[in-house]
Amino acid sequence: MVSTARKIPADIAELLSHQEAGHRAGHYYVALFGLRNYDPLYVVEHIRRGLTYAAFERFHRNTDLPYRVLAQVAEIPERTLARRKESGRFARDETDRLVRMSRIVARAIELFEGSADAAQRWLTNPVKALGGRTPIDFASTDVGAIEVESLIGRLAHGIPT
Repeated sequence: MVSTARKIPADIAELLSHQEAGHRAGHYYVALFGLRNYDPLYVVEHIRRGLTYAAFERFHRNTDLPYRVLAQVAEIPERTLARRKESGRFARDETDRLVRMSRIVARAIELFEGSADAAQRWLTNPVKALGGRTPIDFASTDVGAIEVESLIGRLAHGIPT
């Protein structure tokens, strides 16, 4: 792990511990929401029930991505976000989009060796390989998310884009 001036949050440390141990199976990216069970059956059931608003706030703190950006990429209008805060839980489809976003953010954090700040900068700045779009915006669809993950993999292995 690369040392930084800032202490790495526990959820990001959890994410990186799986990477360092060589664990590629499991859905460990949900650690960004504070979850610690990465079994597919558990994750799917959690998506069906919907994330809590507290988990969303934890994701926000871990990623330092603005609420506005998180809501926009997950296609959750501001008024709906306010209702979710009041009710305390997201709908299934909203949760599915938030979990997809956590997968992309986790891969970017891994790419930048645990630096959520560097990952956030990369995710929110235009990338030539994505047609000049930001990776976080490009990943707002499943196909786009697959392409962003592929790009992260190429960058991690030093393959020109």
